[in-house]
Amino acid sequence: MAERPKSDFYPTPVIDLGGSPSAVTRLLIFVAVLIGAAVLFSLFRDELGEPFLVGLLGVLAMIGVGYLFATAVGFIRVAPQSSGDEMSKAFIDAMPQGLLVTDAKDRVIYANRAYGEMTGASGSGDLRTVEGLLSDVPEASPIVERLATGLRDGQQGDGEFRLGQSIRPGAEPGARWYRLRAGPFAVPGRRQFLSAWQLADISRERAEQERFFLDLQKAIDHLDHAPAGFFAADPDGRVTYVNATLAGWLGIDLAGFVPGAVMLKEIVAGDGMALVRSVKADPGTTRNAVIDLDLATASGKALPVRFLHRVTTSRDGAVGPTRTIVLNRAQGEDASADLRAAEVRFTRFFNSTPMAIAGVDRDGRILRTNAPFLQLFASVVDRDTVDRHVKLDTVIHERDRPAFAAALQKARHRQADIAPIDTQLPGGGERHMRFYVNAVADGTDGEGAEEAAIVYAVETTEQKALEAQMAQSQKMQAVGQLAGGIAHDFNNVLTAIIMSSDLLLTNQRPSDPSFPDIMNIKQNANRAASLVRQLLAFSRRQTLRPEVLNLTDVLADLRMLLIRLVGTEVNFKIEHGRDLWPVRADLGQFEQVIVNLAVNARDAMPQGGEVTVRTRNVSAIESESMGYRELTPGEYVLVEVADSGTGIPADIKAQIFEPFFTTKEVGKGTGLGLSMVYGIVKQTGGFIFCESEPGEGATFRIFLPRHVPAQQPAIVEAPAGDAQPASAPKPTQASGDLSGSATVLLVEDEDAVRMGGMRALSSKGYRVLEASSGVEALEVFESVGGKVDIVVSDVVMPEMDGPTLLGELRQIQPDIKFIFVSGYAEDAFAKHLPADAQFGFLPKPFSLKQLATAVKDMLEEKS
Repeated sequence: MAERPKSDFYPTPVIDLGGSPSAVTRLLIFVAVLIGAAVLFSLFRDELGEPFLVGLLGVLAMIGVGYLFATAVGFIRVAPQSSGDEMSKAFIDAMPQGLLVTDAKDRVIYANRAYGEMTGASGSGDLRTVEGLLSDVPEASPIVERLATGLRDGQQGDGEFRLGQSIRPGAEPGARWYRLRAGPFAVPGRRQFLSAWQLADISRERAEQERFFLDLQKAIDHLDHAPAGFFAADPDGRVTYVNATLAGWLGIDLAGFVPGAVMLKEIVAGDGMALVRSVKADPGTTRNAVIDLDLATASGKALPVRFLHRVTTSRDGAVGPTRTIVLNRAQGEDASADLRAAEVRFTRFFNSTPMAIAGVDRDGRILRTNAPFLQLFASVVDRDTVDRHVKLDTVIHERDRPAFAAALQKARHRQADIAPIDTQLPGGGERHMRFYVNAVADGTDGEGAEEAAIVYAVETTEQKALEAQMAQSQKMQAVGQLAGGIAHDFNNVLTAIIMSSDLLLTNQRPSDPSFPDIMNIKQNANRAASLVRQLLAFSRRQTLRPEVLNLTDVLADLRMLLIRLVGTEVNFKIEHGRDLWPVRADLGQFEQVIVNLAVNARDAMPQGGEVTVRTRNVSAIESESMGYRELTPGEYVLVEVADSGTGIPADIKAQIFEPFFTTKEVGKGTGLGLSMVYGIVKQTGGFIFCESEPGEGATFRIFLPRHVPAQQPAIVEAPAGDAQPASAPKPTQASGDLSGSATVLLVEDEDAVRMGGMRALSSKGYRVLEASSGVEALEVFESVGGKVDIVVSDVVMPEMDGPTLLGELRQIQPDIKFIFVSGYAEDAFAKHLPADAQFGFLPKPFSLKQLATAVKDMLEEKS
């Protein structure tokens, strides 16, 4: 078979200076070398002599014979031209794009036939480089210059330009588009890089693009001016496209519309988003739904529309973008204007009511719902369950399903006295619901899909929580009042016991047989007094001496005591917060709170564990987001006491702050520890909460209000608020003289306390006048002509209480010195006194020495 000419494989290049010499060229060089050698031999034959020439020819003959022998045995081979080079050259020369290769001096090394045809060059003499061809063309010169600069820097690049006519002379008139690429490349054996220029005519491609864009623009124009609205949204509900019709209905300025800047929930009115979200597709499928709802226009009006909504879901379950056609239900000719208006009103009322509504058939299957129903039961019900007519009792707790079935049975028989059903969502934790089942007057009794009953549902979680909170509050208040009353009466008894013990001890020597018994009586009375203080702390009536505290310093001072209390088997640590705000609390009572919580944590870890006390600041925004119902938003200092113990079950956690409630064995706990903690924290103005799960330890969180110092006036005058006690009595040294000769009016309705106080003060040299009530005290005061130096009075008395007595005496003697004694805190009665009233305060129970000290210090104070 005859060999095909090379020109049949690929077009001949315009110029190719990059390859090795051809066979003809090599033959001509070889002939020239031989002729030159013959000329040299003829010229120098006489000078060299025949023997030299004969020897040279012999050497050359031996070399030739050796070369032939080496070639015959295959030691030397003549390499044929690479077939890869032929293939590459065939591919390049057959390219429709023009290719030009130049060296570093911009000399043409290679140009394929397409480049020659595109530029009008028929031979190497007509060939021009790209720069020489286009540098003077304004439309192309910037791109050519940029690419040439990039080649000098070893970078490749490309660009497109439009010319008013073709580059090739004589071509058909008309504008042409060109794409120009340039890049450097290396060739083995050459030190310098070569530059490749590729020129392509893309006029047809651009024409196709322009036709496509025109068609797309027409399609968008048709969509924009369609009689229906249309929008697209991404999986997150961001509107990515809206047509002009819908934009006009909603009052959206398309010129300023930014895809994704408007959320779908911003244009859907009321609870309509619940209907939209309820449409879900199975993985790998597409789902369509018809939804009637309202859209919110820019003017604030509601636009009744019907959605033809499409949702897609990928095979892996990822929700895809949505496409929705919007029909304006206020327009159309399918029904009369009155009928359309009635339908719109019904749909609006149906979807805007605060109650969840569902229509069910005779078997309790859901036929249709409103938007609030889908929103309220979003975790259980969606559009798919409604379409499949799932039974409504799936959203009712199992224990209440028989009651719902009975109510549905009554509804089928048109009975009106159907009691509401209070239930919980199955698996919904503490979410409470109330269902009302109403009969449908025009329902069918056949097997059709008409409603047999309308079910209304409202969430009562907040109501139930408030009811439980109110019941707990009333129970705690009742117990607190009981505890406070018991503590008040018991304080009087303890005061009499302690003062009688003190009187007996003054007359007994330590060596007397009865002395230890009297001391034992006093010690047990003091122990009883500590229990009374716990009761008062729970009822929030104990005496507090608040001061501004830095909790970092307080906990640091308390650290060693807490380490000893929790023991060696418990790892105790404190994590101090940075820059803690100050708080105002009673130092001793706050320390008692931390001690009680630490001891409780220790008892919850019989095998050892870890107790951590943490502090930090809590901003108003953070406190609001914490989810505690009772916590008033504000700035707090948070103290957390966490342990790694056994945890607290939910049923026990609800009772831990109740008085006398304990899980410890009989005789090992009074049940007043946490109730005292609760009372102290609440009386300080703070809040305490417990977070715990069985087996995961417990964390008590105490929120103490941030103390903001009030601006003090330059001149301190009498306070304008509630009456305040006089400055705290100065502590009298143990060896100080507590005797006196002043006249004391002692007012006390409890005989034992009054008699003990009279004996105690009389033993110190005071003249004591007694009265059993406020009315009697006034009579005694007048009988002595007002010659009373100080009044010591109980607060709670029959006929006239202590604060009223102080008010009456101040009218007679404004500077009268007055001391209140009470088992309650002074805050309980100080608010009922005049703003400028000054008084001392002695909490019950008190000893003989404490009474004498208080009277002595008040008498020595300057008026």
